[in-house]
Amino acid sequence: MPSTDDWISDPLGVVEGMFAASQNNQNSGWEAKAIEFFKDRLKEKDACTLVPSLNDVPLHYLKPNSLVKFRCFIQDMFDPEFYMGVYETVDLTTKAKMLRCGKYKDVTECGVDLNSSNIVTAERQTFYCVPIPGENPWAKEMYANGSQARVVPSTSYAPNRQKRSYEEDDDMDTQPQKQTGPHSPTEHHGNGDCKRQEMEASSSQAGSASHIDLNFPLPGEKGPSCLVKVYEDWESFKLNDTLEVYGILSVSPALSVLSDEKDASSCLLDPTECMETAEEQRVHSPPASLVPRLHMLCAEPLPHNNPLLPSAPLKDSSAFLSSTLTEMASVRVELLTYFTHVLLGDALAAEYLILNLISNVYTRHDVLPLGKFTLNLSGCPNIASYTERLYQIIQQLVPSSHYLGMSLQNMNQMRLVPRKDYVANRLVSGALQLAKHTSLFLDETQLEQGQLDTTGVRNVTALGNLISWQKVDYDFNYHQMEFPCNINVLITSEGRSLLPSDCQIRLQSQVEPSSLEEYISSIHVLSQGSSQLNKFRTYLSVPRLLDYSISDDVTKSVEDDFVDMRKDDPQSISAEDLHRILVVARLLSLSLGQPSLDRDGWLRAKHMEIQRRSRLEQHKCVNGNEP
Repeated sequence: MPSTDDWISDPLGVVEGMFAASQNNQNSGWEAKAIEFFKDRLKEKDACTLVPSLNDVPLHYLKPNSLVKFRCFIQDMFDPEFYMGVYETVDLTTKAKMLRCGKYKDVTECGVDLNSSNIVTAERQTFYCVPIPGENPWAKEMYANGSQARVVPSTSYAPNRQKRSYEEDDDMDTQPQKQTGPHSPTEHHGNGDCKRQEMEASSSQAGSASHIDLNFPLPGEKGPSCLVKVYEDWESFKLNDTLEVYGILSVSPALSVLSDEKDASSCLLDPTECMETAEEQRVHSPPASLVPRLHMLCAEPLPHNNPLLPSAPLKDSSAFLSSTLTEMASVRVELLTYFTHVLLGDALAAEYLILNLISNVYTRHDVLPLGKFTLNLSGCPNIASYTERLYQIIQQLVPSSHYLGMSLQNMNQMRLVPRKDYVANRLVSGALQLAKHTSLFLDETQLEQGQLDTTGVRNVTALGNLISWQKVDYDFNYHQMEFPCNINVLITSEGRSLLPSDCQIRLQSQVEPSSLEEYISSIHVLSQGSSQLNKFRTYLSVPRLLDYSISDDVTKSVEDDFVDMRKDDPQSISAEDLHRILVVARLLSLSLGQPSLDRDGWLRAKHMEIQRRSRLEQHKCVNGNEP
């Protein structure tokens, strides 16, 4: 067994050492002990920063079979698969037999005795994981800068066949077979003929890997996708979860065998492989050089993906929480001033933009998501660069975001809703398959006159359902399946949006029309290194993680206030209006770092809503045909 110092460079050695030691004690519980060993190591100070990340380090710089981590999003879940948990090998020279551990591996050693009674078949689950959709460059860069992992090109410790970049890997494939069950062909490590066979493998599949769709939800996304093999508690993970996975990296060329290279004999050895179509084989067994395998040792759900916040729950980071809450009110003033400048001098709109960016679905009552706050910022200037500049500013402030220009072409051509492909047996991603707390920026100022086709109507309906119910109905051909989400939606439009919203604020520019273009061009994005920018980034993420409550006294006061307002004018306020004021009051309190609502917060929220509604009424009087 390797020393504990090798737990990052040779985790398989640690696992195999524990397996070997367990042979003298069948009730040793070595599997649980192995997982606990790695969890304990990762709890040590700064240990997590020593583990290389697939998000930051090119694959050819990572040592095969080493411990790596991956900050990812579960895009799809494949069917469970069987593998040889324990198998027996026979030394061809001495005929000596030895039990081997097959866990956390894709390929087996040389000389497997397929007739051995000691073979143990086990089951594991496979998740198809991609980088968090829409994760912004500043967040990726900060995560990368926080790493202390030491990596060198793999040529320093691996055979020459590992000396390949992502692009070069597209044109190369190899012959050995993966471990899929007790009757699978095996890869013979340490055998010169096998190595030569890998190097001389047929190149008839050259370029085929380049046609593999990595199935990223958003167009233009880059980064590694990964097949994550899960051995325990896979029921605790759900589609669209964001995770930090720690596991053993597997990039064996044996995994790169494409389905049409398999001859008929493989069907005799593993009949289950013949049950898969060629398309399914291609999707589920892509080249490891493009889609590496990661054998999960442990994983942590990510409450957020902001590198400026501690990864542990805030209640466990008392020092950070205390200092942050102390500064929240002052940081809010600075951010409000900045947003007022960005929103053409409109301080009220700036208030509502802050509330939108910190909103969060904190619970669901039956089908009703509580806490959502979709904002329609209407009255945007008819200058294309304005909404684009506004998105660039938001992009610099939140960890994940996506800009969707609602042009007629986009609406009629884009795939927003994920759909099930039964031929390839996978979920084909769509642009609305997003991680929680993603800021979705819908630019309706791009909408022009024209006809929405069937796809366009379906896409607009999907956006409406997302906004109203915080759910997306995935298309499974013969039926639809609801998947809940937690997405912040901001809609920019000239008039009132054609989409529903929780709140509409009419932008009231304080800039003279003649100097509007010059003013917009002067709106600056804060410099990357500024401490103020990082304060804003921290500020916008913290409120979502705070607990919130309303005391009985304040509840009684709100009820009395509502009755009084209805008494004066029953038409002045509805139950829906009360709900909106309560949402605004909640977000207003959290934006000030206050975990509970007080009387002043309620009155301030009520005053903001009166101002907002008054502004809409004034505009309606001037433009009677538009609310």
